[in-house]
Amino acid sequence: MDRIASPMMDCAALTEFLQREFAQVADDFEVLAVTATGVDIRLRVAGRHLRPGGTVSGPAMFALADVALYLAILSRIGPVALAVTTNCAIDFMRRPAAGRDLIAEARLLKLGRVLAVGDALIRSEGEDAPVARAGLTYSIPPGA
Repeated sequence: MDRIASPMMDCAALTEFLQREFAQVADDFEVLAVTATGVDIRLRVAGRHLRPGGTVSGPAMFALADVALYLAILSRIGPVALAVTTNCAIDFMRRPAAGRDLIAEARLLKLGRVLAVGDALIRSEGEDAPVARAGLTYSIPPGA
């Protein structure tokens, strides 16, 4: 495994970046921790995230995984707004627990000059069993 760089941005810096650059969704997410290999973030589940039957929708879980890995990358390379998702595969494994926020643990597996690869494991808050797992690839702009 490639050695992942030490964090350059902490929780407060990532939160400020998200609020400045992505204000339209910033209130949905809370950066909980910057870890040795990535970040942990919370999706504050609201009515707009639910599908019929009262469960969290797939698009909401995709957004959580995507934002989590994006912030994991930025925690290592700094505030580069133009890093973009180039691939995502997500497995939905079980229904999220009703009335609970979702927590994503994003882990960088490779952080190169051009591409970053990682995964995100999503759980209902307080539960051990994952509800989804995503593998993502990001393109990093030149000079980042």
